Amino acid sequence: MQCTQPPPSLPDSQCESGREGGRGCQRITIFASIDTYSSSATGLRSKTTSMGSWESNLNNYYKKMKKNIILVIEDEPSISDNIEYALKTENFSPVCVDTGGKGLEEISNNEFALIILDVGLPDVNGFDLCRDIRKISDIPIIFLTARDAEIDRIVGLEIGADDYVTKPFSPRELTARIRAVLRRSRVGDAKKATQSHETAIIDVNTEIKEIRYRGEALSLSHYEYEVLLLLTTHPGKVFSRYEIMKEIWESPEMSMERTIDTHIKTIRRKMKSIQPNESPILTNRGAGYYLNPDLK
Repeated sequence: MQCTQPPPSLPDSQCESGREGGRGCQRITIFASIDTYSSSATGLRSKTTSMGSWESNLNNYYKKMKKNIILVIEDEPSISDNIEYALKTENFSPVCVDTGGKGLEEISNNEFALIILDVGLPDVNGFDLCRDIRKISDIPIIFLTARDAEIDRIVGLEIGADDYVTKPFSPRELTARIRAVLRRSRVGDAKKATQSHETAIIDVNTEIKEIRYRGEALSLSHYEYEVLLLLTTHPGKVFSRYEIMKEIWESPEMSMERTIDTHIKTIRRKMKSIQPNESPILTNRGAGYYLNPDLK
């Protein structure tokens, strides 16, 4: 089996692959030599520069890989090999295991973009495994199974799967469904980031325009809500009075900057009534206001 190649910029890199469970499971080990430079002062400087570049390239390489790693939990070797080939053709990096126990171990130790899960595994029912996964992760799951009854598809989707593909299947259709699920997942993550923002103790629901502080809803005016929303979505970032007005007011030039001070004072009072010993909104004198990023 060909292993995934290391980033081309790594010096003297070698790649090894292993197989777990007898097939399809690859592990990549990168060996980088830093002893290829001379011991002169120039050589030492080159070694230091190269090592920093190597670390940067390696970090970027693994960040990119995490987005495309697919966990395949399938016990039939011919099907697993077929899926593995189809995924590699579409520039995904498959990791294949043949039991539910190995799958849970992989999920506990690694990050995956998506899981392809067979229902009929030798050690556990795929539906039960999906329930266990959902207790610890919201990673997208696609069921792949010979069970084509409507009730099985309904059960699979209701317990947390994102899609359900029946055997026999088209590899091209499977990879298309994977891309569709990943797109929906990324759109959903972006939507959550814009509609519901959380810090350690502040929860914002933009659909009903409500902000909860330590579990209690704050009674805020329109502008108080908008000011606190702005600070909450950028914890630690200092906003000047003018920047706050520019972000929130339709005509900032028509309002006085001291209006911001009044709103901040009122918001602080309302938050203090819930937690008197805490200062969620801090002042950077001469610069502006910001949400305390160290709230616990």
